[in-house]
Amino acid sequence: MATSEIATSEAKAARRIDGYVLKSKLQKFVFGYLFYSLVIGLGFAIIYPLIKLIPVVFNDIEDLGNPDVIWVPIEYSVISFKAAIRLVFGNFMPMLQTIGYSVIIAVVQIFVCAVAGYALGRVEFWGRNLLTFLVIISFVVPPQSLLISQYLSFKHFDVFGIITAIHGSTVDLINQPYTLYLIAFFGFGVKQSMFIFVFRQFFKGLPKELEEAAYMDGCGFYRTYFRVALPNAVPAIMTVAILSFVWNYGDTYYTGYFHPDGPYLSNKLMTTFSEANVQNILYAVKTWYGVPGATTFSFDAVKQAAAIIYLLPLLLIYFVVQKRIVENFEQSGIVG
Repeated sequence: MATSEIATSEAKAARRIDGYVLKSKLQKFVFGYLFYSLVIGLGFAIIYPLIKLIPVVFNDIEDLGNPDVIWVPIEYSVISFKAAIRLVFGNFMPMLQTIGYSVIIAVVQIFVCAVAGYALGRVEFWGRNLLTFLVIISFVVPPQSLLISQYLSFKHFDVFGIITAIHGSTVDLINQPYTLYLIAFFGFGVKQSMFIFVFRQFFKGLPKELEEAAYMDGCGFYRTYFRVALPNAVPAIMTVAILSFVWNYGDTYYTGYFHPDGPYLSNKLMTTFSEANVQNILYAVKTWYGVPGATTFSFDAVKQAAAIIYLLPLLLIYFVVQKRIVENFEQSGIVG
């Protein structure tokens, strides 16, 4: 009797285990199905515009708009890219100038924001919380609301009346090549308040023992910053460098108002492919490449080809440092 009861209890336990395993497998299957369906759906929604873009830019100009040509071109052509290069990029000097501008601005923003972030994160002084609050407010407030004051400040630039006392009047810095560098140096560049907050969060999380050890070794405040704090801030520096380069490379707000005549690709693309230039671009395509049947679809194809070329540096950066981007975001303080 005891043996049968033991066997019965073992059978029940086995059935319970089998039921638990089956339930776990079913839950895992359903969760996996829903998860991958969501990932595939979102991925397709993101990639779909690119999938639609590629057949257009590689299609023959005269076949654009043909309802029989949707995904696979009847005849492949790179005239759209040739026209985009001739209209916008030329010898690619504007792209090199834009890249150089973005790199310099990124370096300036890293230097300024790191100093400000270290002061807000590690230095105890009266009004620190108020300044941190103002940094957050300046990030939340749209830059358009500050445009008039910023524009007038650089239109009639003066430093405590010193320039007026020396020259007799203020200096007009609008449409000067160094104005954008001054804006970044003064802390009002593209998303610069966010970069300050990133550095502040990172430096705030550094162990105090590092600074204490540096002070015991005879380092002063500045030497501790440059020898200890800054070398340990590589994740925050790389995060700010990548974001600063990307946002300044594609900026049209500051470049359009403060240096509209500058050689910036973002502004050049915007002006070249404006609605007022549709007929001019179509005439150029017809004349340069002997395509009498070019229509407004050709204008869109050239515009999209120019956008692809314009995005190549950003895509290159992403594919080269994509792994480091994720790692640095996790360590930089953005998610903390």
